[in-house]
Amino acid sequence: MGSKHNSSANRARSPVSIFVVLGLCCFFYLLGAWQKSGFGKGDSIALEITKKTDCNIFSDLNFESHHNLVAIVGSSEPKAKVIKPCDVRYTDYTPCQEQDRAMTFPRENMIYRERHCPAEEEKLRCLIPAPKGYTTQFPWPKGRDYVHYANVPYKSLTVEKANQNWVEFQGNVFKFPGGGTMFPHGADAYIDELASVIPIADGSVRTALDTGCGVASWGAYLMKRKVLAMSFAPKDNHEAQVQFALERGVPAIIGVLGTIRLPYPSRAFDMAQCSRCLIPWTSNDGMYLMEVDRVLRPGGYWILSGPPINWKTYYQTWKRSKEDLKAEQRKIEELAELLCWEKKYEKGDIAIWRKKVNAKSCRRKSANICESRNSDDVWYKKMDSCITPFPEVSSANEVAGGELKKFPARLFAVPPRIAKGSVPEVTVESYQEDNKQWKKHVNAYKRINKLIGTTRYHNIMDMNAGLGGFAATLDSPKLWVMNVVPTIAKNTLGVIYERGLVGIYHDWCEAFSTYPRTYDLIHASGVFSLYRNKCKLEDILLEMDRILRPEGVVIFRDEVDVMNKVKKIAGGMRWDTKMMDHEDGPLVPEKILVAIKQYWVGSRGNSTSNEE
Repeated sequence: MGSKHNSSANRARSPVSIFVVLGLCCFFYLLGAWQKSGFGKGDSIALEITKKTDCNIFSDLNFESHHNLVAIVGSSEPKAKVIKPCDVRYTDYTPCQEQDRAMTFPRENMIYRERHCPAEEEKLRCLIPAPKGYTTQFPWPKGRDYVHYANVPYKSLTVEKANQNWVEFQGNVFKFPGGGTMFPHGADAYIDELASVIPIADGSVRTALDTGCGVASWGAYLMKRKVLAMSFAPKDNHEAQVQFALERGVPAIIGVLGTIRLPYPSRAFDMAQCSRCLIPWTSNDGMYLMEVDRVLRPGGYWILSGPPINWKTYYQTWKRSKEDLKAEQRKIEELAELLCWEKKYEKGDIAIWRKKVNAKSCRRKSANICESRNSDDVWYKKMDSCITPFPEVSSANEVAGGELKKFPARLFAVPPRIAKGSVPEVTVESYQEDNKQWKKHVNAYKRINKLIGTTRYHNIMDMNAGLGGFAATLDSPKLWVMNVVPTIAKNTLGVIYERGLVGIYHDWCEAFSTYPRTYDLIHASGVFSLYRNKCKLEDILLEMDRILRPEGVVIFRDEVDVMNKVKKIAGGMRWDTKMMDHEDGPLVPEKILVAIKQYWVGSRGNSTSNEE
């Protein structure tokens, strides 16, 4: 009897047991898959690695602007070497454009205004202080028109350019009415006139170059028309002009047309302008105009407003003879013809030329063509009085170097340099895969810091831009990205420009050509692995600190051993840092390190303060 009842019970429980076992199997299978995907905590070994590297998605870093010191959370790790603040006289220190060093170089051809970096033993190796009263910038687009006086406390331009509507001083702020020497009635009206000739509105023109930019009002007002202008001007008697440009939120660098090639690739810009930039275009056999031609895309436009255009009206104001100005304009016309530029417009103070789309459509006489095959090899390379040849074409209508789509379609279209196989080891497939990876990476960054993509971070730098995937994914009217291609990395800057983005070549063993506190967010992917054994990690980090605004953010992405070294140095730099896992989980050796620069200002006696 008992046996019979047991047999019946077993038969009744059998289906239940099977369902339980199946359920457990499914549960553990899903759990294992979840862990393997990177969303789980991983096994005990992975957990141990996570503990040692402090790789946690965190919630205790605050990305909002506060203007006060944030206490650093205590740690059992050995304390980092504390890097002291520099003296307050270095508040606006630009290592490679310092006036005292510059004055030791020849003035001929503006050599003294070029980059002259300090020797290893002359580097400061201290933290550049912000000026007393330093305040977070006005959000874009208000920041285009207003700058806090405390941030850039220089009034000379308000007097020197008082009748040209460059800048006005009002209470504790500077106001930028949008005027310029050649457009005193405003940049908008000036751009409208240009747009009557140049297809600015339809996306054909996306990248522009402003040579001798002043406070960069041209670039500032082009941004609302979805045109990115790279502006440059020397650090000279027009005090802080590039500093004002960057403080307003306009892409700009300290630079000059002297004897060294511009730090941009060939065929980079859809449009370039000189608005009373005072560059001697006819000097040195037209070398400066030939350099503009090198970086101007086939089919691109060059605008000249100011001397010698409209010389009949202004020759007395400019204190030059009619004969001199007439001869200068004739020489510019001859150079333009030699470069295969066709004049499209001249009215009042403005003249516009368009570069031919290829050499077949060019009817020039014999010209001195550059012999070098690599027109993108420019870092510290001397300019020559020679013309960069057009890339070869097979028909009279073909655009040399490849035709670009209109923006924004060109942002993710396959760039001609990649389609033609001009970039070693980069294929159409690897380019598209790179875009997918950066979309995933940027989404992870936005989960960490929800302010990314808002006006909180307007001036952004990518220190190792690769194919420009980070900037392309972020692209928004609320921000712009300076895409830096290190001189020791694969040369991809031409690809970045073909996507409708802007950038520059640079060697991170030297200081960048900008003022302190000019970027809100810096992205550094693979930078420290790239520069391992090339120069000191501390020097690169100190340069990042110099150009980063107080309460700005740095996102590092690199191998875990490198990140641990960076984290240790950053611990002595008044940065709050946190390390976390790669988006694909703790078993991936690449980690993410996020740092926030604390707010502090300099004061006399080499001490610091957290006063607003």
